[in-house]
Amino acid sequence: MVDTILSSATREVVIGFDRPFCVIGERINPTGRKLLAAEMAQGDYSRVESDARAQVEAGANMLDVNAGIPMTDEPRILAESIQLVQSITDLPLSIDSSIVEALEAGLSVYKGKALVNSVTGEEERLEVVLPLIKKYGAAVVAISNDETGISEDPDVRYEVAKKIVERAADFGIDRADVVVDPLVMPVGALNMAGTSAMKLISRLRNELGVNTTCGASNISFGLPNRHALNAAFLTMAVGAGMTSAIMNPLHSEEMAGILGANVMMGHDPECRQWIKRFREPAAEGQEAAGARGGRERRRRRA
Repeated sequence: MVDTILSSATREVVIGFDRPFCVIGERINPTGRKLLAAEMAQGDYSRVESDARAQVEAGANMLDVNAGIPMTDEPRILAESIQLVQSITDLPLSIDSSIVEALEAGLSVYKGKALVNSVTGEEERLEVVLPLIKKYGAAVVAISNDETGISEDPDVRYEVAKKIVERAADFGIDRADVVVDPLVMPVGALNMAGTSAMKLISRLRNELGVNTTCGASNISFGLPNRHALNAAFLTMAVGAGMTSAIMNPLHSEEMAGILGANVMMGHDPECRQWIKRFREPAAEGQEAAGARGGRERRRRRA
């Protein structure tokens, strides 16, 4: 099976079929966050720092860093944000931009092997992004749409993903360094979006042999109780073969779903991570009483 290896200067994370699910924290993104966007545009990265620390504390394995703010110097802001985040955490990063110059600015300052988010199946995009991936030895998120847009047919999206993997190979990029985003659709708008996603994820694993990721919250867009629905989707997606997701680790319901899926897939030996997260602490005085009881039993046996 294929392993996608990402790293910071001092830490390595592996995305793979036989590995625990990789949670890529999505919070460092000014899209839809007016206050964060305004602060980043002014060179104030205090909220970037607090978001990074909170996601690390919540259990993220990687962090996505996006600086997509209209009418600003995105390459500079993205590079500065990456340098800041790398100064406070050793988690590997996903460098997220639709602007090629910003991607290169981020890659040029990044320490380690980054994940670049993203490339599509559009020829123009392939021709400019894939050389960057090769130049900097990075991995890339391959989004399953092309010049024709996003197809509702999962078989069409599979063919787009296959095309990107093949074009990456033309540039000397191994399929292990291509993580496919199958484009999860909102189930509230397309009733079969969930089953289509599972079918496609399974094909990407079993036929194309690539790791996968997605924007996990897309599935629940427009519906109530989104966290429960996201958690249900994530656990099923893990079972179908999905190996990572760009998501908010601060939502405990989704994180519990991921931890549970790791247990069920055999990716949490002896359920250690599950127990560490959910074992209730001993009541005050109970631990000491238990220790005294053990000593008394040993004395009686003696």
